Amino acid sequence: MEVTSFTLDTAFWLTSGAIIALLILSAFFSGSETALTAASRGKLRAQAEKGSAGAKRALDITEDNERLIGSVLLGNNLVNILAASLATALFTRIFGESGVALATLVMTLLVLIFAEVLPKTYAITNAEVAAARTAPVIVLVIKVFSPIVSTVRWFVRGILSLFGVKTDPDSHILAVREEIAGALYLGQSEGVVQKEDRDRILGALDLGERAVEEIMLHRSQIEMIDVDTDPEILLDQCLNSNHTRLPVFRNEPDNIIGVVHAKDLLRAMHKLVLRPGSSLKTLKSFDISKVMMKPYFVPETTTLDEQMRQFLRIRSHFALVVDEYGAIQGLITLEDILEEIVGEITDEFDPEESELEIREIEDNQFLVDGATTIRDLNRITDWALPDDQANTIAGLVIHEAQMIPKVGQVFSFHGFRFEVMSRKDNRITKLKIGKLLD
Repeated sequence: MEVTSFTLDTAFWLTSGAIIALLILSAFFSGSETALTAASRGKLRAQAEKGSAGAKRALDITEDNERLIGSVLLGNNLVNILAASLATALFTRIFGESGVALATLVMTLLVLIFAEVLPKTYAITNAEVAAARTAPVIVLVIKVFSPIVSTVRWFVRGILSLFGVKTDPDSHILAVREEIAGALYLGQSEGVVQKEDRDRILGALDLGERAVEEIMLHRSQIEMIDVDTDPEILLDQCLNSNHTRLPVFRNEPDNIIGVVHAKDLLRAMHKLVLRPGSSLKTLKSFDISKVMMKPYFVPETTTLDEQMRQFLRIRSHFALVVDEYGAIQGLITLEDILEEIVGEITDEFDPEESELEIREIEDNQFLVDGATTIRDLNRITDWALPDDQANTIAGLVIHEAQMIPKVGQVFSFHGFRFEVMSRKDNRITKLKIGKLLD
């Protein structure tokens, strides 16, 4: 009788100890899964570069999230089921048939509190730290369970394929741009990130997705110099211009033969006039073709990111944009690209505030120049007008209206009201835009 009692006591404590150990393992698996999936790969990368071996292992095993989650879930379910089985056997021995229900209740509470909520709460709060600490052990778990997990993956993919679902092995590679954009919008909504900072970062990220034709100065607005113009008129045009670089054409504006820098022009004229025996009449012999630079042409489909790299590589700030037929479409400068990142760059030669393209005339109502790009309007007003069909506001109105509107016509689309305020020839020059109330 004593031996039997001792044997039961020993079995009780051994089983209880096994259940506690399995709950600890379950907590480890649950916390590890949460930590490794919630940890920022950017922060882990930074820690790894500082020498953290755990962070490096965490980065390696999160490369294949499907294998990671499969291994962790296999281990977690294994210990949970084993713990529940041991608890059921223990409680049945002590309480009889009612022990099954009691074991279910007790184990549910223990697993929920100590093996799920508690470790996962800690893992979410300290995701990167927990991921780095648990990664070395999870590496071993993945190796041990690798054959079973591979079989399960093959079986699961086979079932999914029957329903037409295709799995992408590289689906773990997230769209970094979308992640950053989402974090910035969230940060701005919570007051952590300023709108200007958000726009700058998103502007830099968008350079690779936008073409020079979207931000170039259209050919109709380019100030040019006729190569056959009298030197006195050239000098006057140069001094009165707001620009330091001007394209030079011969016979017709489409025939660009060079680009002249105001400093080169003035320096050459100054040298010509002030040399010994010279006078102002000497200007008549001035030849602008001797001081102009060779024009630099770029396709209109070139991305802003690539164009900025080209500007930096060739040490130039000015390019003429051509279409597929070689016809001049506009011009772009390095400043134009930088403005997509930092916003409008103004100096003493830029238009006064009253002449700016976008002016708020009343609450949430804006007077907008027709040539204003949709992207600029969205950035200033924080609207979300689509820019996939047109680059400018005037182009958007014409596209939606399927006609060239008259002054005073009003249109409503995309949740906004557009009123044509002025028009020159076939070009819409001013629009009044306001958001429609829901």
